[in-house]
Amino acid sequence: MHKTYFNWSSGKDSSVALYYVLQQDAYKITKLLTTVNKDFERVSMHGLRESLLDLQVASLNLPIKKIKLPADVSMSSYNEAMKDNIEELKDEGYTHCVFGDIFLEDLRKYREDQLDSIGIKGVFPLWKRNTKELFLEFINLGFKAITVCVNAKYLDESFCGRILDESFLEDLPENVDPCGENGEFHTFVFDGPIFNNPIRFKIGEKVLRNYQPSKDDNDNCFTNDNDQHWDTSFWYCDLVPC
Repeated sequence: MHKTYFNWSSGKDSSVALYYVLQQDAYKITKLLTTVNKDFERVSMHGLRESLLDLQVASLNLPIKKIKLPADVSMSSYNEAMKDNIEELKDEGYTHCVFGDIFLEDLRKYREDQLDSIGIKGVFPLWKRNTKELFLEFINLGFKAITVCVNAKYLDESFCGRILDESFLEDLPENVDPCGENGEFHTFVFDGPIFNNPIRFKIGEKVLRNYQPSKDDNDNCFTNDNDQHWDTSFWYCDLVPC
């Protein structure tokens, strides 16, 4: 059995990927890994309060290693921080790690290239799954999630702070992936078969935040596409622990 850590985002793809890998004898998950914005104490990309992440992790009953990054972090600094932390995990005896990625080829290659340089093997239990079927399976397994961040380019404010259910899926525009695999939305999972207890919260304010893309053309994590279009506006729904 391989000693394995899990790249935990706090969202739905991570949750269902963890659900599946916990049922496999080949991997022994003994730690979660999450990047956190240290300036705002929130989960990177998702904007989720770190305190809710802590409640989620406690319900999973798994230890977590947090990589704390500044709000304005360059790709080179990000890569250096990840490399240092993954090397520490390798020194602890970890040989494999798990991701919830589904179909982004460039992202998977980026991850595998970074891991290969250290000697860690990536595992992708959801790879090439049909995302509509996966969304419905997530719900049918008993998971419960709420959107905490939506890309304003694809979804309006009404989709932010909304519970994932079949009506949510039906209301998604045709150009939005059912699992938000292209970054259209991010979620917080607050209950499900991998949790010992549900995480209680109340819905706070919604805010629209705008970001400026990096001026450095090389500051891009996984693609050499010179015609890269950056999405810069996102709706966030603040969740407050009860």
